Amino acid sequence: MGLLLVTGAGGLIGSESVRHFHAQGYDVVGIDNDMRAYFFGPEASTSRNLARLAAECPGYRHESLDIRDQAGIDALFARLGKSLSCVIHTAAQPSHDWAAREPFTDFQVNATGTLNLLEATRRHAPEAVFVFTSTNKVYGDTPNRLPLVELPTRWELPESHPSWRGIDESMSVDQTKHSLFGASKVAADILVQEYGRYFGMRTACFRGGCLTGPAHSGAELHGFLAYLAKCVVTGRPYRIFGYKGKQVRDNIHSHDLVSAFWEFVRSPRSGEVYNIGGSRHANCSMLEAIAICEEFAGRRLEHSYVEENRSGDHIWWVSDVSKFQEHYSGWKYQYDLRRTLREIVDACRG
Repeated sequence: MGLLLVTGAGGLIGSESVRHFHAQGYDVVGIDNDMRAYFFGPEASTSRNLARLAAECPGYRHESLDIRDQAGIDALFARLGKSLSCVIHTAAQPSHDWAAREPFTDFQVNATGTLNLLEATRRHAPEAVFVFTSTNKVYGDTPNRLPLVELPTRWELPESHPSWRGIDESMSVDQTKHSLFGASKVAADILVQEYGRYFGMRTACFRGGCLTGPAHSGAELHGFLAYLAKCVVTGRPYRIFGYKGKQVRDNIHSHDLVSAFWEFVRSPRSGEVYNIGGSRHANCSMLEAIAICEEFAGRRLEHSYVEENRSGDHIWWVSDVSKFQEHYSGWKYQYDLRRTLREIVDACRG
């Protein structure tokens, strides 16, 4: 099939990408230097996922390389050359709160690292497809201006509102509070678009909602459902930050997201942007997620409430995925919310 490069190969989406494309016959090279352990501590390390990949994907080649290392990235791409047919870029610093601690590290990983990869692709494999795992945080807190209504367990839009089925790609990324993480991801997102539109490269930004699955090494600062399930199963105390616990997120299983990548890689376009998430198919509030996890785990969650929400955080997010579905009609969800949460809870038990 060709040669694939995956950044952040030990992470949730990176490891899913390695497995999926390896199963399709690709030779896969992965980049991961386990910065997740630096960001969030040893419990969030990607080392276990990397060990599984080595065992499950014969021929997988690993590079412990930092995407901020321009010379190292360029040298790797020079070795791979035009045999490289696809880049799946999932490596990132993914936390609002962590970004404020080390703004330079956050920007260098998210923005400069993405530029290093784009330029190396343009120089050495310009025909390769470039898929970028962006985020809905590029829209900042603009979604909080929607006319939300408080219901018993969630904030919600009236069904008559044009965005009830989800937020589409026309929402502005300007004049809003992003957090420093959101700002660094905006920079990367626009670079990926520009390399598509200016240089004609085959690029796409997938602006994800909550990306989740049983391989997620959840931490309090990142990995909402995975960390919640871990706390329920282990009895660890959990903190809810603001919005009465009624904040809504849509949740897409890593399998369904990588299946969307696969559809794009098979029929790529230039400079595309797609909102991608659980949409109306799979979304929940914090309170609703707690109730489902408690049901599956057979125990109550010990939790506390912090009145102050995280700065720039969304009150309500549901993705409108209709643009992607229009472009790629063969893509379908395989996981609903309960199936996803059941897998995550079972993985925390194991």
